[in-house]
Amino acid sequence: MQSSLSLLVVATATTFALFIQEITADQTYVPNLRRRSPDDDDDAPSLCALLIEPSGYPCTEHNIQTNDGYLLALQRVSSRNSNLRVQPGPPVLLQHGLFMGGDAWFLNSPEQSLGFILADHGFDVWVGNVRGTRWSHGHISLSVKDKDFWDFSWQELAFYDLAKMIQYINLITSSKTFIVGHSQGTIMSLAALTQPDIVEMVEAVALLSPISYLEHITAPLVQRMVGMHLDQMVSAMGIHKLNFRSNLLIDLLDSLCDGHLDCNDLLTSITGVNCCFNNSRVDFYLEYEPHPSSAKNMRHLFQMIRKGTFSQYDYGRFKNLRLYGQTKPPAFELSSIPKSLPLWMSYGGSDALADTIDLQHTLKELQSTPELLYLENYGHLDFIVSAKAKEDIYDHMIGFFRLLGKSGSS
Repeated sequence: MQSSLSLLVVATATTFALFIQEITADQTYVPNLRRRSPDDDDDAPSLCALLIEPSGYPCTEHNIQTNDGYLLALQRVSSRNSNLRVQPGPPVLLQHGLFMGGDAWFLNSPEQSLGFILADHGFDVWVGNVRGTRWSHGHISLSVKDKDFWDFSWQELAFYDLAKMIQYINLITSSKTFIVGHSQGTIMSLAALTQPDIVEMVEAVALLSPISYLEHITAPLVQRMVGMHLDQMVSAMGIHKLNFRSNLLIDLLDSLCDGHLDCNDLLTSITGVNCCFNNSRVDFYLEYEPHPSSAKNMRHLFQMIRKGTFSQYDYGRFKNLRLYGQTKPPAFELSSIPKSLPLWMSYGGSDALADTIDLQHTLKELQSTPELLYLENYGHLDFIVSAKAKEDIYDHMIGFFRLLGKSGSS
């Protein structure tokens, strides 16, 4: 039962599902998995100390402040191979997906996890953690208990969090950055890259399960919740924070799965069939996933699914007019991403969230012709936790980076 429940909870880390949790949420965290905030002491283990350094990789913690006051952590990881030259290779920023944190890139063995693999190939690996996640550090003035703390969607994650991460890496390394995003990390990347000042600091971009348009998602459970307008119900109830570690939710899901639903099938109904998911490690994954996010973030994604748009947050006609100067939210113009920026994308035929029809919509709007890697049997989670991802995906991506002539030696 625990393994089945674990699969379900891990699945929510990259989906738009299960608003039921907030309807019953008591906001209680599982002990020892508390997210650090200005209200906590500073004794909680860091991502470096907890997950990366124990595998033998040098890791340092960096703290940054966004322009709207959020305090985020970046981890910098280098190879465990002492024979590599002292001077690090080009910087690579790893940007996680929805309900995940920077730990997502290190959940399998060093031979299977992208963060470790890139470090061992000589890249200067930087790990992003957006606001609200366990590894972020709160806000300069807001408590995580304040509703205003959770007043953000992926739009702010793109324009503030990702933008500041790229700026900081550029300042420290004096080098352009490679970006690797998964799921929500790809939405953030594409939105941020519509801004010329961000593009100037980016060398190339690799997108795993790329998402911008969401009109054709095929996940049955997500479709059902969108049709029921659960996002609007949550908003009307005054719920701001989505915490998938609520004790009440765990009890609810436990009773839901026990004799009523096969949670493995429920996982499939959210993400698509994952061909290469390592079931033996789900309890370990659950030690780190999922992370909190905001109800507003989820509502933004649901707006996109309903309307078939890739646009900023829709506040309604009157507030849109006040904030944007128009009654509808502005679209993100993918055509404004320069043709000269190298793009690489990998997508799966079994991915119920990053649908191939929506990807074709994205490709039509881009000026450039990205290099594509299609894996027919891959689902949404396979791109980060597949036991075969190195051979199937990561080696191809690293080859793409190396062809640009900017990689370090290995």
